[in-house]
Amino acid sequence: MGDPDLLEVLAEEGEKVNKHIDYSFQMSEQSLSSRETSFLINEETMPAKRFNLFLRRRLMFQKNQQSKDSIFFRDGIRQIDFVLSYVDDVKKDSELKAERRKEFETNLRKTGLELEIEDKRDSEDGRTYFVKIHAPWEVLVTYAEVLGIKMPIKESDIPRPKHTPISYVLGPVRLPLSVKYPHPEYFTAQFSRHRQELFLIEDQATFFPSSSRNRIVYYILSRCPFGIEDGKKRFGIERLLNSNTYSSAYPLHDGQYWKPSEPPNPTNERYTLHQNWARFSYFYKEQPLDLIKNYYGEKIGIYFVFLGFYTEMLFFAAVVGLACFIYGLLSMEHNTSSTEICDPEIGGQMIMCPLCDQVCDYWRLNSTCLASKFSHLFDNESTVFFAIFMGIWVTLFLEFWKQRQARLEYEWDLVDFEEEQQQLQLRPEFEAMCKHRKLNAVTKEMEPYMPLYTRIPWYFLSGATVTLWMSLVVTSMVAVIVYRLSVFATFASFMESDASLKQVKSFLTPQITTSLTGSCLNFIVILILNFFYEKISAWITKMEIPRTYQEYESSLTLKMFLFQFVNFYSSCFYVAFFKGKFVGYPGKYTYLFNEWRSEECDPGGCLIELTTQLTIIMTGKQIFGNIKEAIYPLALNWWRRRKARTNSEKLYSRWEQDHDLESFGPLGLFYEYLETVTQFGFVTLFVASFPLAPLLALINNIVEIRVDAWKLTTQYRRTVASKAHSIGVWQDILYGMAVLSVATNAFIVAFTSDIIPRLVYYYAYSTNATQPMTGYVNNSLSVFLIADFPNHTAPSEKRDFITCRYRDYRYPPDDENKYFHNMQFWHVLAAKMTFIIVMEHVVFLVKFLLAWMIPDVPKDVVERIKREKLMTIKILHDFELNKLKENLGINSNEFAKHVMIEENKAQLAKSTL
Repeated sequence: MGDPDLLEVLAEEGEKVNKHIDYSFQMSEQSLSSRETSFLINEETMPAKRFNLFLRRRLMFQKNQQSKDSIFFRDGIRQIDFVLSYVDDVKKDSELKAERRKEFETNLRKTGLELEIEDKRDSEDGRTYFVKIHAPWEVLVTYAEVLGIKMPIKESDIPRPKHTPISYVLGPVRLPLSVKYPHPEYFTAQFSRHRQELFLIEDQATFFPSSSRNRIVYYILSRCPFGIEDGKKRFGIERLLNSNTYSSAYPLHDGQYWKPSEPPNPTNERYTLHQNWARFSYFYKEQPLDLIKNYYGEKIGIYFVFLGFYTEMLFFAAVVGLACFIYGLLSMEHNTSSTEICDPEIGGQMIMCPLCDQVCDYWRLNSTCLASKFSHLFDNESTVFFAIFMGIWVTLFLEFWKQRQARLEYEWDLVDFEEEQQQLQLRPEFEAMCKHRKLNAVTKEMEPYMPLYTRIPWYFLSGATVTLWMSLVVTSMVAVIVYRLSVFATFASFMESDASLKQVKSFLTPQITTSLTGSCLNFIVILILNFFYEKISAWITKMEIPRTYQEYESSLTLKMFLFQFVNFYSSCFYVAFFKGKFVGYPGKYTYLFNEWRSEECDPGGCLIELTTQLTIIMTGKQIFGNIKEAIYPLALNWWRRRKARTNSEKLYSRWEQDHDLESFGPLGLFYEYLETVTQFGFVTLFVASFPLAPLLALINNIVEIRVDAWKLTTQYRRTVASKAHSIGVWQDILYGMAVLSVATNAFIVAFTSDIIPRLVYYYAYSTNATQPMTGYVNNSLSVFLIADFPNHTAPSEKRDFITCRYRDYRYPPDDENKYFHNMQFWHVLAAKMTFIIVMEHVVFLVKFLLAWMIPDVPKDVVERIKREKLMTIKILHDFELNKLKENLGINSNEFAKHVMIEENKAQLAKSTL
């Protein structure tokens, strides 16, 4: 088969060469081997041989010069829109794969796409073939109309939003206008190949941006047939990739990220993104959102808009949380409770009951002096304020996000957006599995249909799998609890017996040691379970055979989020709402599996343990996630280049450079959203116990944005552009978590924090008018007679004291109702329930008021949308009117006179009536 590219060059370079030489160059689509070259030269006369050799060297020199960073075919004119690669192996199914490729590529050519193949001898590893695909103008205009792509018809006369006074203060974080707004704004309309004159087409080669071009080509690739197997029509590049017929399919990056492109290559947007977005030194700068959208598509663009907006809103929560933490730090030394606990004359004289049976000894309250001070950092008067503030903050965040999303829809021309056709189109896997067809009520066309009864078994399997893994998470949590219970006694006896640990005991008590090791163990279990469940959930979702890509993503999102919710939050829920709540009292403790005594909270409450648990899991997940995101693709790419002949990107072609990068994958963005939403849960659900959570999340997100930008720009192949007008189902999940967070924080303040018992004592039980909180510690501890201990629970050694103290509100042993809950217990319980009801109603009332007051779409955006619609209709009307006049051949003045006469006739008829 002849190579038209080589023929063009030959025609330009050597008209002197005879037809036989031309024919010799046509014999191979790829570069000829040295043996073939030698044969051709020897067959010619001496002058022809010399020119032949000169021309071949020149062509190879041009190819090598171009191949370093070229995104064009060999002719230097046709742009490469997509690349397929494959390795021609010698396995038993190699012939079948070769036949599939041949049929597939033939059908691609029939659709109008142009292909150019790079032989494996020209590839860096000597094994890989590359199929370069170019979409010519006719293909682009046809499928742009099919996909409803909007293109510019006139430059917009609507000015961009004006700078406010605060904008000048934020000058250092702003990007240059040429980067922030790389293109002017236009009025747009859905492209129509029959009305090309309407659109601003200056150059057909650059009219469609590269993101639209690769989207169109991928649309064709995903629907192109490659044969009939087992009586069924097979089609789609995804099926060919799954069967390893092709090893990869990807659009090309614009160029190398570390230097701008050289002519004739177009502007290297990848370089611009790397310079202004992916560098860590730009962590304080805003993101070039329009450029991200233009390069990667709206779907990836809106993720970074959301992540950036969420980070901006976290700044306000972080400031307030830090202020609450500083308040706790400043008031720590003046806290009456911790002062009494640390006082040798008060806390040092209070003998506490053993924390475990037989092995544990009695202990003095002042041994928890340091822990009580740390507890005050997070459990103080500001805790209630911060819990209420975060309930209001989350509402403002979601309402302002709706406004930001509406503004984004206008700016990115998504106002009339209907769900991405590609998302709503049938998945090839679904079509291949369907044996039935039915009439679509909307399109009136026959389409594949799968009866419900064939999918029910897979739904049951899916539900059972998710339930099983969630049960496994709960089981692992119980195992960690058993670990804490069994190890606590070991830590306690070890620290008591070893004299060298006396200094350590002051800040590393058995409770804190057990809590720290248990939290670390729990975090490791979470990561292990998460790793395996990701694989299983993806497989189960495929087995359900979802109809569309949107159904597939929604099903996977539900499974993954439910599991992540239980996996990451179950241990925090346990510490917040169950630990220390059902322990009983000395002499009548409750036991887990009739063997391990239930865990008790510190005398200052369980809030400090919840803070520890939350800090370890949240911080550990964020650090592990960022390291994994940065190191994993970097290591894989290094390994690929190490296997090639050279490690330098400068020595091989643009398509090979991108081939050696890691694939972002169809679920890459899904996991980014999942990570962000999981973090949002930590920030909102348990934030009353840890005011610094928003600050940690803010720092993580600042790093996360640059890590994601860096890996997308430098370590991953370019993704296929796709549209989206919102964050989808994740928005509903955020709303659900926002509502749940109000309840969880109310319960944390009421039942986990010590603030309500202190308030009850302050207003109802304090007898000191000048220092109302004096005596609170003694009041919160009940008395137990050591003689009432059962034999199997009391320490073996005899003591010279007859009572010990424990945390509860119960009658003393000399009362007729001994060890029953006293009246103060019921007062505190009533106060806790009242606080929960009042806080929830206040926060929900404020939430609903804010949601009602803040419009979903800002007023200026509504006006701009109306203006744009009006102008678009006017432009279309004028275009059609001018076209009609041209078709009718009517003079414009005569046409205007004719219209005026007809209008006058209509007015006259109207007045007569």
